[in-house]
Parts: sequence; structure tokens; C-alpha cells
Amino acid sequence: MKTLAIPVVAAALFALTAPVAGRAGAHEPAAVPAAGPDPTGRPPSGPCALRSGTRSVSESARTPRGYARSRGTVRAITLFIDFPDAPGRGSPRERYAEFFPAVPDYYRASSYGRLDYRSTPLLRWIRMSRPYAAYGIRRGTPFDTRSDSGYHGLAKEIVAAIDGTVDLRRYDLVNVLASPDAGPPATEDVRSVTFAGAPTGLRTRHGAALKNISFIWSRQTGDSPYRVLVHENAHSFGLPDLYATGRGDRVVSPVGHWDPMDEDWGPSNDFLAWHKWKLGWLAPRQVQCVTVAGSRTFSLTPTATPGGTKLIVVPLSRRRAVTLEARVRGPLDHAVCRPGVLVTTVATDRPSGTGPIRAADATPQGRGCYTTDPNVTASLSDAPYPAGGHCTIDGVTIDVLGRDAHGKWRVRVTRSRR
Repeated sequence: MKTLAIPVVAAALFALTAPVAGRAGAHEPAAVPAAGPDPTGRPPSGPCALRSGTRSVSESARTPRGYARSRGTVRAITLFIDFPDAPGRGSPRERYAEFFPAVPDYYRASSYGRLDYRSTPLLRWIRMSRPYAAYGIRRGTPFDTRSDSGYHGLAKEIVAAIDGTVDLRRYDLVNVLASPDAGPPATEDVRSVTFAGAPTGLRTRHGAALKNISFIWSRQTGDSPYRVLVHENAHSFGLPDLYATGRGDRVVSPVGHWDPMDEDWGPSNDFLAWHKWKLGWLAPRQVQCVTVAGSRTFSLTPTATPGGTKLIVVPLSRRRAVTLEARVRGPLDHAVCRPGVLVTTVATDRPSGTGPIRAADATPQGRGCYTTDPNVTASLSDAPYPAGGHCTIDGVTIDVLGRDAHGKWRVRVTRSRR
């Protein structure tokens, strides 16, 4: 995660590599339902299911083995750590209440009930053996298995403390909530991080591996500060960071507040439809794949409303696509000040933290319409195209025809012959 008020880099992935997008077809328009996950958990497939183009976690439709499943029942164990110089001043139950039941409720709403997130807390502070500073935790600290400090040092003590009490084989995720006084406030330096995909090398005496583990430090701000854990757990589900890091602490938001993998501070925001498809939350009939030249008109049901077509994908190559979805203010989208059709480009050859998804701004010269919160990229807050909006990206022309009486957004997609 990151903050815009004080830009910093915040999340790193300890990730494995992800494993055919089609070309334009004949001479008449066509759009077919994209193949999507079924109850057995098969990933999206078909010409719009982009392949990976990087060795790290990516926006590819297929999430590699080692990550947690993101559909059906997912179980997390939530642990609490403190330090001799930063003891837990409140009870573990109070710290737990900062995130639960809000995180499961969020995932239930965003997934349209397809993700049943269940957390079991171990309601006691696990005291680390050394002061916080002795572990050398900084922004971007890796999980170095050769070191007895850093996250490896913390994790070794955590495993020793729970061994014989917690059977990690029963859980898909491990959440570690640190005492809020450990380290600097999140408004000064964001350090929450997830190590996902690959094993950490640590096991309990029964052979259970410690993996897909998220560390949450300090406290966030805004009307839904629990979303830092939504963001971090989504890494364990196989999602990359959408923000792009530059020199020093400079951070660029290519998507802005349209997905918590870019901005998870300030007002609540929902996941992009592409992420919902990747995570298995959309049925095949809810995704339309445009693979041949010509024009076709679609009706998009907003992300905030269950059912209906949620995503239109126009593949440009095996690793790139243009996507369309409708966004309006809703239970998870609090900052939508300009409803409309959000157009994005997806690139699976851009790794996490390099802007793998980018929003096309309908008003590139504008200041935006949500300008009162420094944790929202104001310039992208009015990115969606309203009725009458028009854009062309890489030979794909999009015309927003309007909104019908049922709240659906009608769009015409024209793909040029290539």
C-alpha cells in the first residue's frame, strides 16, 4: 500500500512466476462470453485471458500455484505481536476489531458473495525477544532467510510461539497485526507488507509451512482504514501493486482510487473488474471478449450492482488489452464523483509496482472532481467517460452512448482491422 499525503513505497511481494490472447479475427464484429472460473477453481481462459510477461506476480489471468485461493471459503489465522519497547497497550481483541469483521464484509461485498473469508484470532500478544529497532524493519525490508533479524527473525519467533497451539495446515493466510506503537506512524512511513506465493522456508514441527503472510504496522487513516489488510491479503490472492515507484520516495498512481491495489487510504474503493475476473468473482457470462474487427454495442452493469455484464476486454496481444467497466457510487465506492465508463489498459509484462494497469483519463487536463482528500489522486477522480464520451486506444474506439432506465451503461466498441 501507499499514501498520497506523504508518498512512500509500502508493499513488497515474495512471489513466484505466473505461468492466448487472440488477434483480430475475420471481417465481421463478434463478442463472446469469456471463459471464466467455475466452481472447481479453474482460472479464466480464452483469448482475453492474458498470459504472464514477467517473472514476478503479474496481471495475467492465471495465478500460479502457491498463492491462496480467492474463491469459496478462505481461512486466515490472525496473530498479534508486540515488543519490549512497544508493548500492546490495548487488548488483542481491540486491535482485532480494527479489521474484523470489516475485512470479511468487504470481500463478501466485492466478490458478490463468492469469497467467504473467515478469520480465527489467537487473542494474545506474542512478545518479541528484542526491541523493535533491533529487527531492522524498514520500508522494503526483504524476507532474508540468511538473517536472524528482519522479517525472517520475526517469523522464526512467531512460529516458535505458536507451534503446538496453531495448526497452520488449516489456514490459507497468516495475518500478523503488530502493536500500533511499533515503528513510526503510517502517516510518516508505511511499512505493511506481504510475502506471498513462495514458501518462507519456515515450518512448524509438524511440517506445516509458513506462507502467504501479511504484516500490518501502525494505523491508517480515512473512513475505512482496515483496507490496508484488504490490500495486503489481495497480494496473497495473486494481485500485484498497481502504483509505480520512482526515484526515492516518489510514487505515481496510474489507476488512482479505482482499486485498492493502487490507493487503499482515504475513502473506500472497490476492485477493478479485471481483478474481479482474475480472482474468480465473475461468471463467464459477465465478461465479454472482443476479438475481431467491427463494432458491437454492450450494456455494462456497474461494479456496485450484482449481476449483469461487468467487464469488456479487447485483447491487443498475448499480454496487453483494453478493458471497460462501469463505475458509480456504491457501498464500496465512496469517492465516485463522476459516474461513467472506466477505460483501462492492462499489461502483464509490467511487474508489480510498475503500473501494470493504467486508467485512460476522460479529462486529462482537469483537476478532478474529488479534491478534498490528499489520499485520492484528484486528477483521476473524473477519469470515467460520461454519456457522449469518446476515446480511441491502440485501434480500439469506445463511444459511451448513455445510461438506460435500469442504470446500465450502453457502450459501442469498435475494433479496427489490423
